[in-house]
Amino acid sequence: MESVVIMLDFYKGKRVLVTGHSGFKGAWMCKILINAGAKVTGFALKPPTEPNLLSMCGIAAEMESITGDIRDYEHLSDVFRKVQPEIVFHLAAQPIVRDSYKNPLYTYETNVMGTVNVCECIRQNSCVKSFLNVTTDKVYENKEWEWGYRENEPLDGYDPYSNSKSCSELITHSYKRSFFDKMGTSVSTARAGNVIGGGDFANDRIIPDCIRAAKKKENIIVRNPHSTRPYQHVLEPLNVYLMIAEMQYMDCAYADYYNVGPDDCDCLTTGELVDLFCEKWGSGIRWENKCVEGPHEANFLKLDCSKIKRVFGWRPRWHIEEAIEKTVEWSKIYVEGGDVSACLDRQILEFFAG
Repeated sequence: MESVVIMLDFYKGKRVLVTGHSGFKGAWMCKILINAGAKVTGFALKPPTEPNLLSMCGIAAEMESITGDIRDYEHLSDVFRKVQPEIVFHLAAQPIVRDSYKNPLYTYETNVMGTVNVCECIRQNSCVKSFLNVTTDKVYENKEWEWGYRENEPLDGYDPYSNSKSCSELITHSYKRSFFDKMGTSVSTARAGNVIGGGDFANDRIIPDCIRAAKKKENIIVRNPHSTRPYQHVLEPLNVYLMIAEMQYMDCAYADYYNVGPDDCDCLTTGELVDLFCEKWGSGIRWENKCVEGPHEANFLKLDCSKIKRVFGWRPRWHIEEAIEKTVEWSKIYVEGGDVSACLDRQILEFFAG
């Protein structure tokens, strides 16, 4: 993994705290940081699924992995005091839209008060020089128009998940203006679109549903094939998060609010995405349209990512076809009982050295 260390040399030896490290994106993030030589501490509940990426790739054994609830301010505060992180990535959340309808109280407690707790811990610990709050593209008041939302559009998510992440943004903005600017702590939020990749076992996500069906040799059930979303490989937003945190650490002028999403060509309907998955998986796998009654979910959502491209000169590296190929590659190794950890490292190396 030497090439990754070279590409991410800034993080070597840095004390980094990742909340939500037991989740899909959090586990990938920690593995990148570990390979880059960072001193990584994670704070999260036990992994939300079984199997899960954190355990099956042995990531927790390579870092300080702390089991804790982001709603528990005293525990979180104690971790901050002991670790004295220089950089904080806040990924802990209740991330499933349909689950937020089932348990809105827990969703708001986790996504709103969890953010308050993280911000308060940072306020109490001057060691933090760079803080990134990872939210979602769903924070915007979605009018389902055909152009992408910009960072200055109104924040007003519809469902409890989306709305709670809108609140998380506003909390971060308030702490930034009220405290962090005076402390010299650089703060940004990143609003990312839908991510795919190996090791996602969550419920109510289309690619994990595809993999579960493929493993059982069953047809894939697609409940809304006409909804349009911005899809990207998980390494795309993680690369951006690392870039933002590094640049604002060195120069607070980079601290801001950023959309992180794919190019327009990678905004697909769910049906188009599943078609692509079936093509890459092979074995004659097929899908069927089967509407399942459920709560409101947006049919169309797209981001305008011109700001982050202008400020950082960033461009996506893996478009949707390659993103699906990498997801299928990892997932087939998993289904066949192969070395998924080696595949994870290899894909990280390919992405950052590419």
